[in-house]
Amino acid sequence: ENLEDAGNELILTDEEVVRFQIGEVFAHVPRDEVETRIEEMKELTTKNLERLEQEKVSILSQMAELKKVLYAKFGDSINLEED
Repeated sequence: ENLEDAGNELILTDEEVVRFQIGEVFAHVPRDEVETRIEEMKELTTKNLERLEQEKVSILSQMAELKKVLYAKFGDSINLEED
């Protein structure tokens, strides 16, 4: 969302050189370069989000299998938290 907001703000500005935060420092960077960097950051963030979503599905599946094993072994004597 922050990258999307930054891209929208960049569209609204009419300056050719904008301040861009690199680490803890703001640098004056040409607008075209900032647009490119923001797009690259969006793509990287989207890929990371997709990877994390897949990992989440895998972990939830493993948890479900482990719950089955534990309930089979201990029956109703345990109470596992629901998602």
